[in-house]
Amino acid sequence: MQKKIILTTTCVFSVFMLYGCHDDQDNHHNAHQQLIIDNNPNSCTSLSADGSNVVVGSNQAGDPAFPEPASGYRLGLKAKTADQYMVVANTPLATKAGCDVLKSGGSAIDAAIAVQAVLGLVEPQSSTIAGSAFMLYYDAKNKTITAYDGRETAPAAATPYYLTRVNQADENSTVPVPTARRSGRSIGVPGVLRMFEMAHDEYGKLKWNQLFDHAIQWSSNGFAVPGRLADAIAINKANLALDQNAVRTYFKADGTPYTVGETLKNPAYAETLKSIANYGAEAMYSGQMAKNIVAKAAQSIGDDEAKTPITPSLMTLNDLKNYKAVKRQAICTTYRSQYYVCTMPPPSSGGIAVAQTLGILENFDLSQYPPTNIENEGGIPHAMAVHLVSEAERLAYADRDQYVADTDFVSLPAQGIPSLIDKNYLKQRAALINLNKSMGVAPAGDFNLNTAKDKTVEHGTTQFTIVDAYGNVASVTSTVESSMGSFHMVDGFLLSNQLTDFSANPQNEQGQWVANRVEANKRPRSTMAPTIVFKGTDLGDVYVATGSPGGGTIIQFVVKTLVGILDWNMDAQQATSLVNFGATNTENTNVDSSNPQLNLGDLVTELQAKDHKVNQAAQTSGVSTIMRKAINNQVKYIGGVDPRREGLVLGHGAL
Repeated sequence: MQKKIILTTTCVFSVFMLYGCHDDQDNHHNAHQQLIIDNNPNSCTSLSADGSNVVVGSNQAGDPAFPEPASGYRLGLKAKTADQYMVVANTPLATKAGCDVLKSGGSAIDAAIAVQAVLGLVEPQSSTIAGSAFMLYYDAKNKTITAYDGRETAPAAATPYYLTRVNQADENSTVPVPTARRSGRSIGVPGVLRMFEMAHDEYGKLKWNQLFDHAIQWSSNGFAVPGRLADAIAINKANLALDQNAVRTYFKADGTPYTVGETLKNPAYAETLKSIANYGAEAMYSGQMAKNIVAKAAQSIGDDEAKTPITPSLMTLNDLKNYKAVKRQAICTTYRSQYYVCTMPPPSSGGIAVAQTLGILENFDLSQYPPTNIENEGGIPHAMAVHLVSEAERLAYADRDQYVADTDFVSLPAQGIPSLIDKNYLKQRAALINLNKSMGVAPAGDFNLNTAKDKTVEHGTTQFTIVDAYGNVASVTSTVESSMGSFHMVDGFLLSNQLTDFSANPQNEQGQWVANRVEANKRPRSTMAPTIVFKGTDLGDVYVATGSPGGGTIIQFVVKTLVGILDWNMDAQQATSLVNFGATNTENTNVDSSNPQLNLGDLVTELQAKDHKVNQAAQTSGVSTIMRKAINNQVKYIGGVDPRREGLVLGHGAL
């Protein structure tokens, strides 16, 4: 067993610098807890092919941060284990940053902030410090779970026609240009930093200004461009060209985009992070940075030679000043009387849908239908399992599309969440499933609520899952919305296009209002579903923490992973690697083809025999999973990272 140093003082020694002591007034929570500092030199390192330890980001042989072209699937990943703490994120450098914070005695919140800061640099196609996030946080000391809402809001000047009319009051007005997404109208008031600041005030163990060193270092000195970022720059070249800040950052002097393995620096981002480190989240919400954000969102002419017109945002400095992150009550429900599943409430629709899907599946014995050859990348799913899960998800998505939005503005039907996840209600919904035939499109539950359906699709996101040495757990889903967000860049970071998660059309043809319509200060509906599962029927021992990017398909990715672990006894990597499958409320059933070594022909044929229209497109989920399990009478953390992205598992002696 590796030696641990336990200190009662709040001074810690980090990889980069000697940190100062905490001021108890600065963070009263820390005064009552001990810092656990790990002096194991092999913690937060990765194993190379010859079995030696290698530092992530060192460019040494075997460095997992050394980029390769973006690929559809990484074969051969095995579960990693650790005995004190663990981080799973979708890029190696972000994982490294979070792990080093944990090694220095930080909490899961501290590590999450460090991860987010790095992701805004190396994975801007998926997240940004000016974006939004949802976080589920388990406080091991007090055995409580909290849902943190850092979702963007619409500006105070927005009306239901914000995305469809330049002049919102004129029904004959032209639409935003070049598109709603590329215009300023897609940009919401940022939320992620306020969310993390709120959580850090309560659960941080290191000082706020100690959490940005890795991101500042790599911004200043440069990092090797990963394959997925290189692809995103190339694909989005035309839209990025309208913004001189984006051009300076992602393109070389001759106008060509940075490619895989080339060194990219972002000095503007480094300066931004220094300001945030010194002055807190307030640096983004007031002062010069806030003025820069408002001015960038209000840009009306592109920086390209053609001077392309751009419809400006109506965001103001007051919108930034007035933004508030929110603590909400997590959705928690039992599963098969063996597990207690907690997930995200509205404005996410993902948590309700995950809980509903599991509640419907309780009425069927999924243990009869495990995948074949689980040891091979999770194996090939059983056709009946895919059928049952997909049908359950159709029913859940039907309620999602009909009823769920920001509940601060639009009420859920009946008694709200308790009614939607009620066991008897879900048993009635399960009775609609025919074992031999797909229902195609499911009806929403009848709650006599006069709202219109909304099938607005979401896009680019990332997930990171963290457990610290104190037993606290953070499951975080963070997003910029579509790849590279709104393409507006300021002070080294991208502004999101999150407001396109609202329904662009506020009413249907019958004049019914869509629950997820734009309204002033409202948060757009999301599908993000960070989830934590406990053994038993209450907040006992943490068993699984997971989540995924994937826009509207997040629900499917999370359910697949949970069913793999809870019903089929898979480990964290097997369940994460398992073929993605499921359905939104359409006739198409998704069967992920990203793993080229699996022959899914028989599965597809069996599903077609049940009237499924099978979509075999590759699905780029980014599931990040940590399990807590006894191995040889010792509690271990078991990590799984999605082979469809570039992520990594690191921890205390992770093997």
